[in-house]
Amino acid sequence: MIYAFDTYYFDDYANTICIAFEDWTSEIETETFSEKTTITSDYESGAFYKRELPCILSLLKQINLKENDIIIVDGYVTLDNDGKIGLGGYLYEALDKKYPIVGIAKNGFASPDFQRREVLRGESKTPLFVTSKGINVDEIKPKIEQMHGNFRIPTLFKKLDQLTRI
Repeated sequence: MIYAFDTYYFDDYANTICIAFEDWTSEIETETFSEKTTITSDYESGAFYKRELPCILSLLKQINLKENDIIIVDGYVTLDNDGKIGLGGYLYEALDKKYPIVGIAKNGFASPDFQRREVLRGESKTPLFVTSKGINVDEIKPKIEQMHGNFRIPTLFKKLDQLTRI
């Protein structure tokens, strides 16, 4: 199973959603998980994980992960060639490196990272940025390209983003 997470921040709470789907080409999710939590940390530039990681870890308590499951986060897993990690990297460590984590970011990051791949989807000239730990990023790149939807953002990721804002 593939589990994709995203969080949206309202004034007084965070809404975290996870959609589960069976295959990279799936058009619809098999299950949805949601949780509203108190915001535990203000936004801190360069330390986004401090705000979002607790939300994801809390929602993961509702999910029975299995050995071959993959987790996707909205953001980066690795940030540079010097080993700096993003939200996905911290999640990978928090889960004792047991589950592959894939980061899909919509915005570029300035530091060079040999683990980062750009993915162009549909007719978009603007890439998505893919990073990972626990699974080879070059194995993931074509899977992101093949995800359902004709636009830059795959169908399920667009739905995930919309669900967080409700």
